Amino acid sequence: MNPDEVLDVLRAGNERYLNGNTRKHDFLAEMSQHPIAAVLSCSDSRVVPQFAFDQGSGKLFVVRVAGNIATSYGIASLEYAVEYLETPLIYVLGHTACGAVGAAIKVVKDGAEFPGELPGLFASITCAVHITESKAEDILMDAVEENVRLTVANLVNSSQIIQSHIQAGKLRVVGGIYGLANGKVSLVSERAHRLV
Repeated sequence: MNPDEVLDVLRAGNERYLNGNTRKHDFLAEMSQHPIAAVLSCSDSRVVPQFAFDQGSGKLFVVRVAGNIATSYGIASLEYAVEYLETPLIYVLGHTACGAVGAAIKVVKDGAEFPGELPGLFASITCAVHITESKAEDILMDAVEENVRLTVANLVNSSQIIQSHIQAGKLRVVGGIYGLANGKVSLVSERAHRLV
């Protein structure tokens, strides 16, 4: 499938999920790995890309990290999916009420401090907070969307493998938001053939 066809399959899967008409998946029969898309998702346990897009085992190559940020190992994982599994679509999937983005807002607005490795995680998200803080009516939602946009741009600009597949017309990188209240996935950002 080409990137547009994959995006249509994911949209249709989300519609089935929203309507309660999901397909019955035989996970034992679906053990082969032929992903139609790679998904960079938040680690939030309420956000499960396979459910949200109604896809069986082996259909989505999922990389998860809190705040759906592009870490070096996450980028390497996505490069593997693109280069060796020939996935034509990378989908950055944020979600409403993201705790990692909320924590980054507390860092920026209140000078909050966190233990362990958490400051490094939140530092990756603070740029989205700074971009949206002065103009945002709902800073959390606006920062969640901006964080997705920045992650899409980061993937497109930081990886030669991803860039070359985009330039060859074999790959599309898009971003969307999963609504925790209803399960709807809405597209918010995409970079099809344009490097920023």
